[in-house]
Amino acid sequence: MLQKVCKRYRIMVGGNGLFYPVVGFASIVLFIYMSFGDVKFGFEEEVELAFVERNGTQFMVDGKAFYINGWNSYWLMVQSVDEYSRPKVREMLKAGAKMGLTVCRTWAFNDGDYNALQSSPGVFNEQAFKALDYVIAEARKHGIRLLLSLVNNLHAYGGKTQYVKWAWQEGVGLSSSNDSFFFDPSIRSYFKNYIKTILTRKNTITGLEYRNDPTIFGWELINEPRCITDPSGDTLQDWIEEMSAFVKLIDKRHLVTIGLEGFYGPNDPKRLTVNPEDWASRLGSDFITNSLISNIDFTSVHIYPDHWFHEQVSEDYIKFVSKWMLSHIEDGDKVLNKPVVFSEFGLSDINFTMSERKTMYKTILDISYKSAKKNRSGAGALVWQFLVGGMQEFTDDFGIIPAEKTPIPSLFIEQSCRLAKVKGWPHKDKSFKQFC
Repeated sequence: MLQKVCKRYRIMVGGNGLFYPVVGFASIVLFIYMSFGDVKFGFEEEVELAFVERNGTQFMVDGKAFYINGWNSYWLMVQSVDEYSRPKVREMLKAGAKMGLTVCRTWAFNDGDYNALQSSPGVFNEQAFKALDYVIAEARKHGIRLLLSLVNNLHAYGGKTQYVKWAWQEGVGLSSSNDSFFFDPSIRSYFKNYIKTILTRKNTITGLEYRNDPTIFGWELINEPRCITDPSGDTLQDWIEEMSAFVKLIDKRHLVTIGLEGFYGPNDPKRLTVNPEDWASRLGSDFITNSLISNIDFTSVHIYPDHWFHEQVSEDYIKFVSKWMLSHIEDGDKVLNKPVVFSEFGLSDINFTMSERKTMYKTILDISYKSAKKNRSGAGALVWQFLVGGMQEFTDDFGIIPAEKTPIPSLFIEQSCRLAKVKGWPHKDKSFKQFC
């Protein structure tokens, strides 16, 4: 979401009652569980993972349906560049595993910024690359899969703006518009080179090329793409087709998604009945048309009602969230025949109480759980965002610290338990089951 990411960047330079524990008790259990970091729960040894595959509307692992309960920690790579901050990354991944979470979405880019992975087109910082190696290796150790995003539509960590600046600095840029990222041949070449370098990187810790590592859940082409200079959607559609095909040319084993927010385009009737407001259909993206591209394996949807509407109350947001999610699940089932991942969701802690936030998060997790129980296309949700203590410079008004004694983190443990009841335990390590 534009506002939240820009703010973050400025800071930085109804399920089955039998299986749904009482939130208060779960909060206490979670607090105790997360507090004893020195206790060994079986996550210290490397966990063997299989590649995630797709069968129609479902993800599959080892021949079984796989539904996601996960989170976003965009900061894992930048916090792994320096040795002194790496323990935070280890602590976060270990915490996620303790909660029974299965997928973490994080940035695999830092373009032209401090400790940049790519300092200029085709020029890479080996120290930063080793940081990404570490993130992947540590995730593997804890049985967490990573959804890796390859570039930002926004300014944070360089984004498409940095690519446009590079083209202008080299005297080859066609336009000063940030949206030239999508149509300038030189910039497309820059980005393809970046994709190839990432996918063929040999991890200095595991010895695996990224394209051969099942720790990676999949590749996200771009975080929240918008091309407002072409509201018809043709420019972005062409870019997605080209880049998704290029990824598949190099890596045929991993899944690919776009990184969409989920807005319906200008020719879709749902723009009038489901989109948050009229502006959402004029951003150059189109959920259905973009997601139908053959090299896109699954689609994504974000949920930020408090940023998308003005002058509404939390009760209205809950109604919108339910309609928004169910509409996209219906699309996945009936139109796309692909899984739908709600890859970011959040409600601000500035304007909303803990109780209001918990209600919205529970609504999202309930709908996701019911989709899993009915084998539908709603393939899971990733909350924005989890952190560990002492990371004030990385937080925003959506930040959650799992180890803190609040009602929200316990919802995710409960979700892990519910999914395990109906879909089987997704972790090779079974020690978490004692908390269900």
